[in-house]
Amino acid sequence: MKYGFIDFAAVLLTALVMGVFWGTWFTLTRSLSGFSPDEFIHIGKTIIANVAMPMRLLMPVTLLVLLLAVWLNRKSGKIPSSFYGLAFLLMAVTLVITVGVEVPIDNQIKTWSGNNLPSNWKELRTTWDKFHTLRTFTSLAALCVLTAGILQKKNTR
Repeated sequence: MKYGFIDFAAVLLTALVMGVFWGTWFTLTRSLSGFSPDEFIHIGKTIIANVAMPMRLLMPVTLLVLLLAVWLNRKSGKIPSSFYGLAFLLMAVTLVITVGVEVPIDNQIKTWSGNNLPSNWKELRTTWDKFHTLRTFTSLAALCVLTAGILQKKNTR
């Protein structure tokens, strides 16, 4: 299969990014409003400490590999190449949400304690929740569209 390794790497990396967001959304985010402020701060700081550094590497590498897959598969047919491009765009949107909305809120949460919560902490939590849900599903869509592109490319041969 032409470019099989790049396709494999693109799927694997996209799945890893999506998995980080899906796992958090599926196990935690849907219950976020039920946590006390101290629980929310503790869980938030723990997750931030665990994922911040790995995701600084994983997301850009994923985008670079996806971009390479788009480039290498640009002549694979209109439908497959469109799927590859859409997967890249969806993952780019995921990165923009992460860097533009989630990380700034995470940086605030890192400074909080039960004694120094900002007056708008619930609104920030709600904003984080909504955008985390959005990025979870943009990353899931990226994986689905990428996989569809690979399958479509295979079927056009």
